[in-house]
Amino acid sequence: MERPATLTLRIGDWSVNPAAGQISRDGSTVRVEVRTMRLLLCLADHAGEVVSIEDLLNQVWPDVAVTPDSVYQAVTSLRRLLGDDTRQPTYIATVPRLGYRMIATVSWLPRQSVAQTETSLSSPGEDATPAIGASQTPAPRRRVSTGLLWAAGGVVCLAVGVAVLVMLSHRSPGKNLPSTSAATASQPQRSIAVLPFLDLTQGMKEEEFADGMTEEMIDKLSKIPGLQVPSATSSFYFKGKQIPIPEIAKSLGVTYVLDGSVRKSGPMLRVAARLVRADTGYVVWSETYDRPFTDRLMVQDDIAGEVTKALNASSEFKAR
Repeated sequence: MERPATLTLRIGDWSVNPAAGQISRDGSTVRVEVRTMRLLLCLADHAGEVVSIEDLLNQVWPDVAVTPDSVYQAVTSLRRLLGDDTRQPTYIATVPRLGYRMIATVSWLPRQSVAQTETSLSSPGEDATPAIGASQTPAPRRRVSTGLLWAAGGVVCLAVGVAVLVMLSHRSPGKNLPSTSAATASQPQRSIAVLPFLDLTQGMKEEEFADGMTEEMIDKLSKIPGLQVPSATSSFYFKGKQIPIPEIAKSLGVTYVLDGSVRKSGPMLRVAARLVRADTGYVVWSETYDRPFTDRLMVQDDIAGEVTKALNASSEFKAR
């Protein structure tokens, strides 16, 4: 579906800018990778309708041969970005054996309307000046209303003064937090947090293995010289919480975030891992590892070692 560049999308509490590949809410902006944005738009175009796995594969991955597992993983990632809860969804609902349905309110608005709304919220001084000094106002009327204008001006000044005093009285030094860009710049370049791996197996019966995979990754990465890795206690604090990656990275003081998932088909296990640069939200490295699901500890140790070698050799991740 072709969308005019003059439209902006509103999904629930989120404002979506497809052209910039961003979603924003409450002053926080999150970057969304291309295919995830395409998935979001596809579901939004059919809001209230069930979109089948086959339709999503055709529209989101038209030129790529992928399996339905890719859809499942992409939806999981999208839910995490939106802060949706799979148990009580407010954005994307799973329709068993059929597909997915966008249940949040979706609306397309002209960007011109958004600009006009922002203009209407500009400071009173900017809007009042031309109105008071407008040359079209008849001279007699100006003389009659001079007293009223002075009175109105006094009321406005008094209101502004009171507002400033209230703001200052509620302001505490501890709340003067640095901006996101400044905080990101102060974080060490070679720092990474490992988020709890997601259990995407049928019935979600391998949570223990997924948690063990996370701990093994933290252990292996922390042995790389010069690499700063938050402890498992810090990482597991975010388990099950729907928090955007930039906020997690800021809380843990890291530049990169590693997350992943565990899937299972018969006797085979697949572990997917991806490295995200927090300040851009872009995936800079990803890989999948297939292993026979025999000795759990050996599989965890093997895959964690492979991921650690790959990251240590990555040009993105080498010491600067």
